[in-house]
Amino acid sequence: MEFLTKFPVMGRSELAELRKGIDFAFRDFSRAYGDGIESFFDPLLYFLVWLEKLMINSPWPIIIAIICGLAWFASKSWKLVLGTAISFFLIGYFGMWKDTMATVAIITVCVIICMSVGIPVGVLMARSDRTEKAVLPILDMMQTIPSFVYLIPILMLLGIGKVPGLIAICIYAVPPIIRLTNLGIREVDKETIEACEAFGATKFQKLRTVQIPLALPTVFAGVNQTIMMALAMVVIASMIGVKGLGVPILRAVLNQYLALGLFNGLAIVALAIIFDRAAQEYGRRIQKHRGQRK
Repeated sequence: MEFLTKFPVMGRSELAELRKGIDFAFRDFSRAYGDGIESFFDPLLYFLVWLEKLMINSPWPIIIAIICGLAWFASKSWKLVLGTAISFFLIGYFGMWKDTMATVAIITVCVIICMSVGIPVGVLMARSDRTEKAVLPILDMMQTIPSFVYLIPILMLLGIGKVPGLIAICIYAVPPIIRLTNLGIREVDKETIEACEAFGATKFQKLRTVQIPLALPTVFAGVNQTIMMALAMVVIASMIGVKGLGVPILRAVLNQYLALGLFNGLAIVALAIIFDRAAQEYGRRIQKHRGQRK
């Protein structure tokens, strides 16, 4: 009866040896290939540092004007433009300008990477059931595993710095855009696809002219989720050397500074709302424009 009441477990010595084996194997791998992997990401680091310095050192009225211009281009809404201008002015007025610019820089690079990787992977999943079945468990793992867990191998490989933080943010933020790109393309009306095929369209033409345009609202919903999740990772990324609004929030948590944490947290909320509204409106405008052309 002891077998039913006491769960069989691996011996402590065997378990310790297994853990040591995994740790030593990964350390050997990081020592052998860590420098090569780090040099592979050097161009990304240079671009991130350049963008961050550009945004911090540029005159603040120009930065606000550019961001408001992008908000107008995406949404054609003067309300969003006005809200954007007021939000960024208040952010600067309360002394959070440099941290906000650093956060905007890393979020911009992160979203570019996630879109460059996520949309093609989502398209491949939509075109192949086998690919979807293979990728979905990986996405489930990426979304459910605690972020601190995958920080460990990243830190062992690349150490503390901007690039490890950027990679951690991308791993956390890329699954939504992959899932929703796949979902959006699969939800395109079959009759529309059949009509396109009847006119002799190739697979690429069908994808470019029908499936992706009709899936854009869903794809941009994925972009929205990616932006939100990237902003949510800012605080955790600050623990491994990423500058931005996460640094003062982390300091506020450690020292129990309510006002400091509240102000910087509200700045992240403002960024999230602005990016979310702009991405949503841009997706709607593109779909409407495509419909008018047809």
